[in-house]
Amino acid sequence: MYAAIHDTFGEPAEVLTPREIETPTPAEGEALIRMVLSPIHNHDLWTIRGNYGYKPELPGAIGGSEALGIVEAVGAGVDADLVGKRVVAAGVHGTWAAYFTADAATLLPLPDAIPDEAGAQLVSMPFSALSLLETLKVGKGDWLIQTAANGAVGKIMAGLAKARGIHLLNLVRREEAAEELRAAGIDNVLSTSDADWMSKARALIGKAGAVSAIDSVGGELAGDLVQLLGIDGELVVFGTATGQPLSMSSGDLIMKHITVKGFWGSRVSKEMAPETRFRLIGELVGLAAQGQLPLDTGGTYPLAEAAEAMKAALTPGRGGKIMLRP
Repeated sequence: MYAAIHDTFGEPAEVLTPREIETPTPAEGEALIRMVLSPIHNHDLWTIRGNYGYKPELPGAIGGSEALGIVEAVGAGVDADLVGKRVVAAGVHGTWAAYFTADAATLLPLPDAIPDEAGAQLVSMPFSALSLLETLKVGKGDWLIQTAANGAVGKIMAGLAKARGIHLLNLVRREEAAEELRAAGIDNVLSTSDADWMSKARALIGKAGAVSAIDSVGGELAGDLVQLLGIDGELVVFGTATGQPLSMSSGDLIMKHITVKGFWGSRVSKEMAPETRFRLIGELVGLAAQGQLPLDTGGTYPLAEAAEAMKAALTPGRGGKIMLRP
């Protein structure tokens, strides 16, 4: 079978190559899945560079961490009725391959109402976004702020917040990105390139300030978010598009009793109670089946063109998630 493999850490487009390898056999408790579509997430790119929390063994590491596929075979101890089911697997390693194995207990069968393109990216980013929203102090009728609102998680968060009755201020760094979100029907969008964006944000949120803020950019923008938070507000760091250290006023942190903390979806998922996971996954599947989650694709590439797919995934302003297929 073909797989997208890297033998060293480095830039994905440079180190990832398609290669023919043996098809795996499912072990006890596992299922063999024929990959249909597998998305390229930011954390997949960070993993290939070697600067993510998880580091695969080299050489011969297969990329990818989520995929939609068809169960082709099962190992010992797995219900044979699973064979032939269309499922999504997430939180696994090595999905950029024609076939991969996964813990059968973690597979999520999908209803026909969810198309392949949405199902292939249903868990990793949407589940992280919903898990994050679940941990925040913000509730129905409160204000939440997010940066990088034009990213995959940002668009998903817009749908989740709307479904829960939360007011959401969406921040982007380019006016073009702001216009794109407005055209997609997303409200309360501001570009931080606008010299007057802070006053516009205050006018939207009101004097009480926001309850929670999510930052995926870093740098001085974190300080602006703290200014927009109310008393006892919280700033949660979800990512760092710029790679710059957070810059915040000590006075704002002290006087308003602001809490600043990080959020790593992988850890949260592992530590989550099974009943909570079941409830959140059910909420996601319901929203996706109703078409209320923005799970767009920006192009699909065969495994043989993995390098081109990596370049597309790193292109600013792309319309949706880049996918790989066999």
